[in-house]
Amino acid sequence: MLLAPLARVSGEVAETSARSRKTALIAEVFREADPEDVPVVIAYLAGRLPQGRIGVGWSALKDPPPPAAGPSLTVREVDATLTALAAVAGPGSQARRRELVGALLGAATAPEQRFLIGILSGEVRQGALDAIAVEAVAIAAGTPAAGVRRAVMLAGSVSRVAERLLAEGPAVLAEFRLTVGSPVLPMLAQTASSVADAADRLGGCAVEEKLDGIRVQVHRDGDSVRVFTRTLDDITDRLPEVRAVASGLEGDGFVLDGEVIALGADGRPRPFQEVAGRVGSRTDVPSAAAALPLSPVFFDILARDGRDLLDLPYTRRHAALARLVPEPLRVRRVVVADDSGEVGRAEADAFLRTTLERGHEGVVVKGLGTAYGAGRRGAGWLKVKPVHTLDLVVLAAEWGHGRRTGKLSNLHLGARRPDGTFAMLGKTFKGLTDEMLAWQTDRLRELAVDDDGFTVSVRPELVVEIAYDGLQSSTRYPAGVTLRFARVLRHREDKRAEDADTVETVLEGHG
Repeated sequence: MLLAPLARVSGEVAETSARSRKTALIAEVFREADPEDVPVVIAYLAGRLPQGRIGVGWSALKDPPPPAAGPSLTVREVDATLTALAAVAGPGSQARRRELVGALLGAATAPEQRFLIGILSGEVRQGALDAIAVEAVAIAAGTPAAGVRRAVMLAGSVSRVAERLLAEGPAVLAEFRLTVGSPVLPMLAQTASSVADAADRLGGCAVEEKLDGIRVQVHRDGDSVRVFTRTLDDITDRLPEVRAVASGLEGDGFVLDGEVIALGADGRPRPFQEVAGRVGSRTDVPSAAAALPLSPVFFDILARDGRDLLDLPYTRRHAALARLVPEPLRVRRVVVADDSGEVGRAEADAFLRTTLERGHEGVVVKGLGTAYGAGRRGAGWLKVKPVHTLDLVVLAAEWGHGRRTGKLSNLHLGARRPDGTFAMLGKTFKGLTDEMLAWQTDRLRELAVDDDGFTVSVRPELVVEIAYDGLQSSTRYPAGVTLRFARVLRHREDKRAEDADTVETVLEGHG
């Protein structure tokens, strides 16, 4: 497939806010693309590089060569060049990258150059996200979107499903099943203002502790145990404690959903950043485990004896979980039997208070009849936290002063718009420890696309969890509101920019 139609459609997608129009445009691209090109096409339309970070900064892009007179570049040629760029290392690597970038841009027409520079700089934010891609590939293949959506949930990848579907036809969707050893995207929770609000929306429900740890999905098949993160990264070798627990359970062919936390001598949870640092450590795991042992806590089961349990209601899945996992390894909970039980509501409120006293961050309220919606932020799970928090994306950062000189400090924070761009909600430098400042400075330098000596603009990839006291109206910011007394709680490297909160979510909590 030539790059030219992809660049054209990308521009058209960026200019429309209508989801139906975006979907139709992308479906057109999928019909034209060779199936093997589809994974790359999906990544480019979402503003991602399949290769991840390739070491190309704004300095290599700001002075492109004259554009080519006509289109000749193919998607496959571009992908091969970017793969070569990602492999460049060692002495002379900067010059070699400039050479490769120059040759690539020189072979591109003016529209193709704009598209490529946008992808390489991280500025392609046009709303062509995975959810729209799922609908578009369904249209291109002539099959209902629900079946494609379920296959993507089970495969953990839009690209993988799209490539096979467009090559082999709708019958291939039946081959995407929950398989022990292959991770699925986790179910996520929406937000509720209180336990009472959540119970009103759900009726009969269970109220579970919301732990401040790292989400894990644990698969056991015979003697094989594998552990995955919420982004489906395999971290098995980093968590010997979790492997030992899973190996000791009297069952097989199971998939468990839960979190790993660290507990202090007083039984209270250790800070999230310590847990994240331990999970992220790839060196000397035995010493790291001895210094900060982690404990798995499970709250759901997706398979048992190799049988898919996703479509079962919460009550039946929890019963299956209780038969496999002993109570000390299960999350605490209380059940509100129906929406008329005042005693149940009082018990739920008391449970929230006790949970907070124990040092956890809130509760998750789950509808008793809710199936497990892998990969979805389902309405059947509602999280309640007493402190207002948002997951926002860093859009830029300002160089610090005084003791923060040389550090990127004041963060510009954005929420997701429907079109995939970000609306700035305000700035904050509060809550940052010296360790967080040092880490954030290094990370944001990697994401930098411009530096005017005062503010560094960055690719919108780093997610931070922000606590705030409320919202106030503001004509200064595009969403019409800004955060009051915002402070950084933690960096969320376990989340992607597309997992950040939306402007709609923010506004729902405003007045």
